[in-house]
Amino acid sequence: MHALRTLSMFALATALAAPAFAQDQTPRATTAETVTDGDIIVTARRRSESLIEVPVAVTAITGDTLEAQGAPDITALQRQTPNLTLQVARGSNSTLIAFIRGVGQQDPLWGFEPGVGLYIDDVYVARPQGAVLDIFDIERVEILRGPQGTLYGRNTIGGAVKYVTRRLGNELGGSVRATYGSYNQIDLVGSLNIPMGDSFAIGGAVAWLQRDGYGQNLTTGAEHYDKDVLAGRISAEFTPGDDIFVRIAADRTEDRSNPRHGSRILGNLGLPDFEPTDSVYDTRAGIGDDNKVVTQGISLTGEFGLNDVLTLKSVTAYRDGSSDTLIDFDNTPGPVLDVPAYYKDWQFTQEVQLLVEAERFQGVLGAFYLDGKASGAFDTVLGLANLTTLTSGTVKTESIAVFGDFSYSLTDQLKLSAGLRWTKDDKRGSVYRQNFTGIRSPEFGNPDAIPGLLRSDYTNSASFEKFTPRVAISYQPNSDLNLYASWGRGFKSGGFDMRGDAILTPTTVNGYQPETIDSWELGLKGAFLDRTLFLNIAGFYSDYKDQQVTVQVPDQFGGIASFVDNAGKAVIYGLEVEMRAVPTDNLQFTAMFGYTSADYKEFLTFIQGGTVPVDVADQRVFQNTPEFVANVSATWSADLAGGRLSVTPAVALRAEQAMFEIPTPLLDQPATVLVDASVNWVSGDDRFSIGVHGRNLTDERYRVGGYNFPGALFGNSVIGYYGPPRTVAVTAGVRF
Repeated sequence: MHALRTLSMFALATALAAPAFAQDQTPRATTAETVTDGDIIVTARRRSESLIEVPVAVTAITGDTLEAQGAPDITALQRQTPNLTLQVARGSNSTLIAFIRGVGQQDPLWGFEPGVGLYIDDVYVARPQGAVLDIFDIERVEILRGPQGTLYGRNTIGGAVKYVTRRLGNELGGSVRATYGSYNQIDLVGSLNIPMGDSFAIGGAVAWLQRDGYGQNLTTGAEHYDKDVLAGRISAEFTPGDDIFVRIAADRTEDRSNPRHGSRILGNLGLPDFEPTDSVYDTRAGIGDDNKVVTQGISLTGEFGLNDVLTLKSVTAYRDGSSDTLIDFDNTPGPVLDVPAYYKDWQFTQEVQLLVEAERFQGVLGAFYLDGKASGAFDTVLGLANLTTLTSGTVKTESIAVFGDFSYSLTDQLKLSAGLRWTKDDKRGSVYRQNFTGIRSPEFGNPDAIPGLLRSDYTNSASFEKFTPRVAISYQPNSDLNLYASWGRGFKSGGFDMRGDAILTPTTVNGYQPETIDSWELGLKGAFLDRTLFLNIAGFYSDYKDQQVTVQVPDQFGGIASFVDNAGKAVIYGLEVEMRAVPTDNLQFTAMFGYTSADYKEFLTFIQGGTVPVDVADQRVFQNTPEFVANVSATWSADLAGGRLSVTPAVALRAEQAMFEIPTPLLDQPATVLVDASVNWVSGDDRFSIGVHGRNLTDERYRVGGYNFPGALFGNSVIGYYGPPRTVAVTAGVRF
């Protein structure tokens, strides 16, 4: 095994990191020929630019390349992007956990703001539910690292992930892709584009994604870690001239996969039902198998060229979502520690941009508005005490912002960029929390439950206002080299803890404050040796203040206490390297390396309802932030049977990482090495393709999340959630 890992580590990431240097329209088989014709075009600064020109650390990966890798969803980006964590949330199938450079948000409860912004075609997605996007109808994904507060707003303090779909164009065409793989995986994806004259087209795509579970619920017999997703998108585009583009688009995703209950790590008194299962993918959860997550939205985008210099752009969107889910924390047939829950949210956004594209002056001036509401409820059932705590609440958010970001060429080689954003958030939060005697509350089907202690019942409002500036200077001695330095500030809005217990933590009624980060970055982007070597390097240093940390711990009254701390001060610094070498037309090598040092300098917390904050910085670590990440790959390509064959072995390494700020040796994940490989053949006319994709070929077992509720009353509920085992899939596609 060690020899295999060492050999594989020698050879990773063309199918992984190469897309960062690829063209915008890379064919499905990523080869040395197809990626050296030019630079990928990105919209990291809200306007189209060559990746080399942008003084921001950006990894951009085309949808065709992700398909060629057999990437199941956007969490695959974690293996090929420096200092990025993208994972499916614990107890979930489609909720996203995102961290960049140590900054993110693990708690997906309604009302909490993410630290990494997610965008679908310039539409901000405020909630993480349903955000584990599958790979279909996609042109590229851009991962912007570091605070993006000037251009993208209040909750991009760690960075942003932009999901860019394909434009329709004016040619009749479409595609069909079918996949069969391990665990009876069956994926069917189709798209169709129909022009209706020279200036109007309609199109759409649909994906039906099915898979049996990696494990089984040994109590109910249901699949565990299965997949059952139906997703679709339809759009219409109107382009009466070169200066006008209008698109209306609608999408819907419905996930009926069974709930993930995790797997026990601790046993309890030798009782069979309380012991870990033989497989980490099995569970003995008895709460049930009902789960449904629906997300949908509609958007209207218009671009109007006013003259050769100015373009007006408008993005109007509405999105909503709902989740009905179950989490069995104890993983036993009985209701020792069960949580039935539901979430609902909606959002309306409007953004207006004025784009400037002059000879020496470029930029964007804009305004943004968001009106949204997130609500939900859940029971915390302690069956051994015959006690249930109902928690419910609502957060209403109204946000406005005005921003500008401009670049000016001081000389042909030297360019200065600066930006500023003003944001104001108004929030109104309501929290209700009450004890009941009985298994479940009336809200979740037990009308006979006896009301007990009212723990929280309050409504409060708060406003948060912030300026987030950015400045950068870049020097381009030629078109293939850019040296830059930048400083920027980001902020994440404050709010109210929807689990807040006014008895255990009386200060919860006041809410928590925003967090801020100041980040300095030095970078190099370039193509060398006649464009046979491509290199991106970025070093960063961040001053992180008032970080919002959610803590859930057993309390002295037999319940679970939750509170949000503004942790104080932290320093984060690191290095990121992306490299691709193309020694011949048939061979290329790619490597990625990321290093992050994250250290708390002050961590103030209120312990067990105390009113005096205590500094516990020496007892806390950053979660979901491995010190090192790396990958390496090689792609060999050759002409075969009238097409092009590509073979790519790949290896990704992640150092050990903590699941929570409080180190938990039972849960924290040791260093992980994952080995992948893909073989793709594409016909010479790019119409037909077939691929074989193996992921996690060494069949590693690695945790991506967990919960920690030890103690007899909680049934020693220390549980882990695991990444996929070894899988192999065959994909065939036709374009017409």
